[in-house]
Amino acid sequence: MNSVEKNLRKNIGKKIKLARTKAEYTQEQLAEKLSLSARYVSQLERGIAFGSATTITNICKALNINSDFLFHDLIQCDSPIINDLIDQNFLESYLKLDTYNKLVIDTITRELVKLQKNEDESFKKKA
Repeated sequence: MNSVEKNLRKNIGKKIKLARTKAEYTQEQLAEKLSLSARYVSQLERGIAFGSATTITNICKALNINSDFLFHDLIQCDSPIINDLIDQNFLESYLKLDTYNKLVIDTITRELVKLQKNEDESFKKKA
């Protein structure tokens, strides 16, 4: 295994661990849910092992995450639209929030978008 692959596995493993922690599962609980061993889940999180497409899909389902969460900053894409969709640090912080605070963030974001739209329209009228 070369250094690029090692880094990919470690980055994906860190994200799996982050999502598992946010979901409040122990490695043992996640392993049971996936019909895997806790040792294998540990190896995935440390980047020692890398699951099959089926395993990765099942992890995403069990942790209620999108595969983009695991891969979005690991795959080079020339499209700025994809790369700028969401800041990784924001996403990691957001995932740590409880349901109530996620709702607060969603409400604030919607209101900010409305304000921005109104400001843009006011600016166009003045110009």
